[in-house]
Amino acid sequence: MAELAALVLAALPQTQCTRCGYLDCAAYARAIAQGEADINQCPPGGAEGIERLARITGKPVSQLNPSHGVEGPRSVVFIDENWCIGCTLCINACPTDAIMGSNKLMHTVIEAYCTGCELCLPVCPVDCIELENASADASGWAAWSLEQSELARSRYQASTLRRQRQQAENNERLEQKAQLKLADLAQHSLHTDHVILDQKRAVIEAALARARAQRDAAKKNKT
Repeated sequence: MAELAALVLAALPQTQCTRCGYLDCAAYARAIAQGEADINQCPPGGAEGIERLARITGKPVSQLNPSHGVEGPRSVVFIDENWCIGCTLCINACPTDAIMGSNKLMHTVIEAYCTGCELCLPVCPVDCIELENASADASGWAAWSLEQSELARSRYQASTLRRQRQQAENNERLEQKAQLKLADLAQHSLHTDHVILDQKRAVIEAALARARAQRDAAKKNKT
């Protein structure tokens, strides 16, 4: 099953656009391998993508499911820097870290890293992101090379690891802060009533227990 999922994943364009209905290309590949998804749910791959998946899975070729979108040219996004307010929402939404910028400073798109996933469009509060055709009349795999898909895949993997690391570091900081507060709750609280302090202590201990359980579960899933 894992081998089939890997072959399917390699045949996807790696735009990470989620139009297939799954979190990312890897999740869609696993769903296909497990028989939970059809091979006609990837608009960026288009008709040729369906043919590739059919050869790998042995399933019959079918038309692209219109509920997931239509085949079209490869696109990239550009940010109108005159309107950008530096909210960083598009940066957080980009699966390949193709947008550079920081809080309250204008952002810009690195075209070579943009997959045209369009995930940044709905989160922009001032509609300053524009979608442009980057492949003229070519669509599907005719508009997307193997080199581009491999770059997008590596960028997405690196971005995912970075976000996981940052989340883990943030969780650790919050846990340390909670433990510090728990060690001397009376000092860190406006309340002096022992009943209220005990209730707060129970809440903090429960939160720490949940955090530890989630961390242990995450470690278990990686092994």
